[in-house]
Amino acid sequence: MAANPHISNDEFFAKLTDLFNSRRAKDHGSIYLTQKRLTYDVDAPTSPSAAADRTQAALAQDPLWDTHPPEPLPVIVRATNGKSKPHRAEKVKLSTLVQPDALDAFYARYADVCKAGMTALKPRDRSKRKTQQKKRKKAGAGAEAKS
Repeated sequence: MAANPHISNDEFFAKLTDLFNSRRAKDHGSIYLTQKRLTYDVDAPTSPSAAADRTQAALAQDPLWDTHPPEPLPVIVRATNGKSKPHRAEKVKLSTLVQPDALDAFYARYADVCKAGMTALKPRDRSKRKTQQKKRKKAGAGAEAKS
């Protein structure tokens, strides 16, 4: 199975907005957003095993080599609707690479898209939890009074 190519940042935002809107239209569902820095050069012609070999060599020289890379590393941002095997045909996977010099602008736009996508969230119903806490307090106070 071939890996999905990364899409441009603008295309990522357009598809992420569509993903939020499709979830809102169905009135349910989850969207998973993940991000991490990319620790190897995706443009290099070497295989992932060669990158792992370089990582092992760097680790042998300095156990904290990844905390101070020679140059800033890009960030990979992913989004999925979390559909599993029964609904595999409906699964959406998005990913984009963000270069270090574009991080500030990307995160400002990313926050706006996420905030807009979360406007339809319903507040959590805490009334049941509050009544359970009151019952526990009453039961605890009654037990202490009997002692």
